[in-house]
Amino acid sequence: MDVQRIAAFSQGSEGGNPAGVVLLETPVSEAEMARVAKEVGYSETVFAVSQDDTAKQWRVRYFSPESEVPFCGHATIALGAVLGQHAGAGTYDLTLNNAAITVDAQPSESGMIATLSSPPTKSQAISDDELAEVLSLFGLNHGDLDDRLPPARIHGGADHVVLPLKGRSELAKMSYDLDQGREVMQRHGLVTVMLVYIEADQTFVARNAFASGGVLEDPATGAAAAAFAGYLRDQDWPHGGEFSVRQGEDMGQPSLIKVELSDTPGAPVRVSGGATIIRYGWSP
Repeated sequence: MDVQRIAAFSQGSEGGNPAGVVLLETPVSEAEMARVAKEVGYSETVFAVSQDDTAKQWRVRYFSPESEVPFCGHATIALGAVLGQHAGAGTYDLTLNNAAITVDAQPSESGMIATLSSPPTKSQAISDDELAEVLSLFGLNHGDLDDRLPPARIHGGADHVVLPLKGRSELAKMSYDLDQGREVMQRHGLVTVMLVYIEADQTFVARNAFASGGVLEDPATGAAAAAFAGYLRDQDWPHGGEFSVRQGEDMGQPSLIKVELSDTPGAPVRVSGGATIIRYGWSP
């Protein structure tokens, strides 16, 4: 099995979130995908099985080292870059477990740029008990929250909780116990918890805890960015049709996620970023 390693949402040759990408002609078992994802060790490895002779349609599944997830943005960007190198620039149709999306690949001076169209988005208020539990997990309190945006459950192919923080220093200090975080996220059906600082109306800085997948933190989380876009739209935030999320800065892996969205409630959003080759052809 050929595993390609790609850093998604990289800035030139720097930063980004590593993902494993496996292109398959025929399906393999869940156990085999789980085994490979664990050995690769990245927060996500994506497995894509070709569905036609044109290489434009793919059945896609995502695995973290500990579990399968319904949708992963950075792995989709990585997959788009690999498909662009494999079959040329253009748009590819991806069938996920619970949704159908697309990813577009285009060459750039620094490599490939990929743009995904997300599943539909939605958001809802978080319960008082769930908020108290998530705040406690990170050692935060209500005074640390930015009252311009309320905490919420957000969805754009997967479920997340977002906590808008008042200060950049609170974001930089993010810390939590991995085992406790795993228990909280799995019990509430969350893929990540997104902590975000509002730098400007269209510029945000984020950190994403991914204990549900056995990973303390993701340096770039496209699925959460897509869900966050839908949430901003639901809150009538002045997004201007596009915004950017910087992530990974506090990890030393600076990543840049660009998001485009319409004003149509629940509509898919477009998430784009650069992709850099880490390593080709590693076989676990």
